[in-house]
Amino acid sequence: MNAVEHFDVVIVGAGLSGIGAACQLSMACPNKTFVILEGRESMGGTWDLFRYPGVRSDSDMFTLGYRFRPWRDAEAIADGPAILSYIKDTAKEFRVDEKVRYGHRVTQASWSTDEARWSVEVKTEGGGAHFTCNFLYTCTGYYDYENGYTPEWPGVEKYRGRIVHPQKWPKDLDYTKKKVVVIGSGATAVTLVPAMTDKAKHVTMLQRSPTYIVSMPTADVIANFLRRHLPDRAAYAFTRWKNVMRQMFFYVLSKKRPAIMKRLINKGIRTELGDEYDLKHFTPPYNPWDQRLCLVPDSNLFQVIRDGKASIVTDTIDAFTESGVKLSSGEHLDADIVVTATGLNLKLMAGLQLVVDGEPVDLSKTIAYKGMMYSDVPNAASAFGYTNASWTLKCDLTAEYVCRILNYMDKHGFDRCTPRLNDPSIKKERVLDFTSGYVERALHTLPSQGSKTPWRLHQNYIKDLSMLRYGRVDDGTMEFARAASKIKKN
Repeated sequence: MNAVEHFDVVIVGAGLSGIGAACQLSMACPNKTFVILEGRESMGGTWDLFRYPGVRSDSDMFTLGYRFRPWRDAEAIADGPAILSYIKDTAKEFRVDEKVRYGHRVTQASWSTDEARWSVEVKTEGGGAHFTCNFLYTCTGYYDYENGYTPEWPGVEKYRGRIVHPQKWPKDLDYTKKKVVVIGSGATAVTLVPAMTDKAKHVTMLQRSPTYIVSMPTADVIANFLRRHLPDRAAYAFTRWKNVMRQMFFYVLSKKRPAIMKRLINKGIRTELGDEYDLKHFTPPYNPWDQRLCLVPDSNLFQVIRDGKASIVTDTIDAFTESGVKLSSGEHLDADIVVTATGLNLKLMAGLQLVVDGEPVDLSKTIAYKGMMYSDVPNAASAFGYTNASWTLKCDLTAEYVCRILNYMDKHGFDRCTPRLNDPSIKKERVLDFTSGYVERALHTLPSQGSKTPWRLHQNYIKDLSMLRYGRVDDGTMEFARAASKIKKN
């Protein structure tokens, strides 16, 4: 094993969140040393991993993009390659690409209170590596990068066609003139269906239950107008706030007046597909934003349905057959290719095991502090975005707050910060109120949230902005202390 290297901060993950965190750290804490440990061999996280046809953002890039670096492309709903280029260009511009160690998969991080540092164990192709740091910052996303979720269906072994999961899209998959069945109704499915119709004979989206789907223009007319008449950053800031407020308005409307939101969505479907179309395929049994809404750019899903290139079937699978899928209704769907767009496996910290003073941390027994740290876990933060808005909005705020904490500790001579639950009136609650399958399957592994601030997840950008950018760091809940011994930095 190589010699131990020490850094002020270790960032785990070189995806959208990790690169953003590194950029903010380099700006707000220029004297801090840091390294980015990336388990894969390339930068970009989700946007490098997913290669299925049509892969794109499911929210606008003015809010999914970084606050500190404007999104300059004309299209607000961007495809995967454009987003990957944006991440790489940002990393290069801020020179954090030089800080990435690829093929470094973090397996365990152990905290010592006496020394006020983390010991980070890393698996590499050459065997392993060992790092120490004062602060651990995990930016690994929320799902298992190795395997997506695929249910077990009877008769799969009989099927003579090809079954693929979007998370591991094969380069050699040729679906030209083929009948394709896409199983699923989430963001991946509604992206794949119109994208595959350019070559496929016909694409059927088979869904067990519908999802609320709305259309949005690929280009933001107002944003493009502002860019022609305002300085770059001013136009970006205005557009970002416009879109933040729009997202918040429709989310609040969905929660407080779900019947109104349902009527608005149904009216949009009727406009797209006509009065004769059976709305059961777009009418979920839950209210809008009980699960995430799906976005389609420029009505592309509705267009391919109108053109007869794609169709939606709402039913459950009875069994696979040699030539396709038999449904519970008795209908049979012929399929040369079946795409299982059935979701992800939620996996916090990419399976990284935390140990504090010799005791393994069970995250399910912790409470999330400000949506970024964990009760009784010192000097560690995680980037976790919004479920009801763009992921990066929250991750940007989290990175700002981490920098505030680091600067506060430097100013006052502290070595560690630990969220402590010292209010007995706070009750534990489930951390996410989403009813999505990937949440329900993993709920027992997740931390809780508290009934009151700062332990409550607001899922509200305005509230989080006030708390994380302008609120006190020494808030009475965060415990600051000095170490018994000091680390001698390399």
